[in-house]
Amino acid sequence: MMKYSLNRVFQAIPTLILLSIASFLLIHVVPGGPAVVMLGDKATPALIAQINRSLGLNKPLWVQYMVWLGHLVRGNFGYSYSYHQSVASLILLNLPRTLILVVTAIAISHVIAIIVGVYQAAHRGRPVDHTLTAVLYFLYAMPTFWLGVLMVSVFSIGLGWFPSGGLYNPLLGHATVGSYLVHMVLPVSVLVIGSVAGWGRYMRSSMSETLTQDYIRTARAKGLTECAVMMRHALKNSLLPLITLVGMSLPALFSGALIIEMIFDYPGMGLLFWNAAQQRDYPILLGIVIMIGVLTILGNLIADLLYAVVDPRIQYQ
Repeated sequence: MMKYSLNRVFQAIPTLILLSIASFLLIHVVPGGPAVVMLGDKATPALIAQINRSLGLNKPLWVQYMVWLGHLVRGNFGYSYSYHQSVASLILLNLPRTLILVVTAIAISHVIAIIVGVYQAAHRGRPVDHTLTAVLYFLYAMPTFWLGVLMVSVFSIGLGWFPSGGLYNPLLGHATVGSYLVHMVLPVSVLVIGSVAGWGRYMRSSMSETLTQDYIRTARAKGLTECAVMMRHALKNSLLPLITLVGMSLPALFSGALIIEMIFDYPGMGLLFWNAAQQRDYPILLGIVIMIGVLTILGNLIADLLYAVVDPRIQYQ
């Protein structure tokens, strides 16, 4: 398994290089630049040219890319124009907050999706199955930004149950576990609702297909209870598609977290990316894109390795 993991890591290097090239070109061809944002109304061609020279933005794109890549391979993500500190320190500060948000949403979503999917498969074709299917389709089609605004309007402004945004109550002077958890409820709920709708459908489909297999009929013929058949035989073999979706859906979850962090003013990678985009802060934008690319590759690797845990028949040489 170690040899397989190392091979996957080396195979990911060309992917990261292509990602860095595409991201670098797309970010730098957007009209405007940090000099225009920094100068504002005082921007003149002479001052813009002076700032571009000081930042090295007057050089050809391929030269800028090679300089940036050289720093990147040495672990230097660059220096932020707008925050006046290293990009690495900004990522280290904000990445754990986004990871907590995303990982919590993934864990809760999987638990709910498994329960709903198994229940639907066990009652396939019945009214409760059709009702849950309609509900899941409705939730799946619901835009994330609209759901976030709706939950703020109802549960924060209307009912006053939860805070509308932030990381903790500033009146307390410092973050407490209780304040942090309360502020996490609405952002996590939005991500969970958006994720469980799709994953629940996949779980139902996988579980329904597994229940038609010969070994399931054999287990029932041996006199096992329906609960034992579902939990000990069908469920474990139905989890493989759901594990695959974890790695594949990481980019979508991070992009969803960007919208959620904007709506709830949650200080994470998404809000940092949005603020950097408004300031044309290229080092931050590129650093976040590369970091999310690395996390996505690691997520897919972890998903592959979990296959062997769920299904012992799968072996990696």
